[in-house]
Amino acid sequence: MQITTTPFNGLILVQPPVFSDSRGYFFESWNRQKFLDLGIPADFVQDNQSGSIGNVIRGLHVQLPPHAQGKLVRVIRGAVLDVALDLRRNEPTFGQHFSIRLSAKDHQMLYIPEGFAHGFRTLENDTVFFYKCSSHYHQASERTIQWDDPALGIDWGTNAPILSEKDQAGILFRDFHSPF
Repeated sequence: MQITTTPFNGLILVQPPVFSDSRGYFFESWNRQKFLDLGIPADFVQDNQSGSIGNVIRGLHVQLPPHAQGKLVRVIRGAVLDVALDLRRNEPTFGQHFSIRLSAKDHQMLYIPEGFAHGFRTLENDTVFFYKCSSHYHQASERTIQWDDPALGIDWGTNAPILSEKDQAGILFRDFHSPF
């Protein structure tokens, strides 16, 4: 298992070893002890999966404490532009975002600790996105930050994505009072 740190404290890229042959490939996507050994908290309690057509943006979502979530995200089919927005007031990266292309072909995963809003844009039709969560979904604790807030400067690569009603109604970053 190879990890790559990012400029954001705790935000880690994970590249599992992939074994390929004439039949296809195999890789271990989750091993509690290996992730603990890498310094990644491994107390996941819920798995989520979404399927989307191309040009869908889901996010930017965050759950507030005490229901805050760490997430381990990956793409099972297709590709996404994955975005993590740092909401941790005491970090030098507060209010900044990290984005990366994740695809089923590269098998790369991103660990997003508590204190980040998260979202992604599907880059291909029939994209399947999978993530492990460290806390159960708690609707009353969820907040959505506006995906296209100009103050964030996120380049999603589109001006006209497909959005849910919830994501259309996201709040501006300046109106989000971070408890992190």
